[in-house]
Amino acid sequence: METSLRFGADSKALRIHAKEKLPIDSKTYLQIHGELDTKFGAPTYFSAVMRHFYPNLSASLGVGLQYTKREKLRYSVRGKKSFPVTTNGLLSFNIKGRCDVDNEFKEVGALFGL
Repeated sequence: METSLRFGADSKALRIHAKEKLPIDSKTYLQIHGELDTKFGAPTYFSAVMRHFYPNLSASLGVGLQYTKREKLRYSVRGKKSFPVTTNGLLSFNIKGRCDVDNEFKEVGALFGL
């Protein structure tokens, strides 16, 4: 388990952050992470994502949910695809995307990056 102590500029309290990756099989794992605000003694963030890797396609897909203190519950789908530029695999071009929806399945955010 990875743990860290964080102190943000927007908060006057220390936060405890923890992250764990639980293997399901050789290409799938469940990633869980959360954050606890020490000022209020309550969680400010929690996320659980099931990730699956497709090594023959150089791609991954993740589906999960997250809870934040401000935005409450939302669902997310994310993907990543790698395109090799050189034959030896030392240089590649990565495309990432993510879409978040709220508990009524209305889109609240989408990201796309290279």
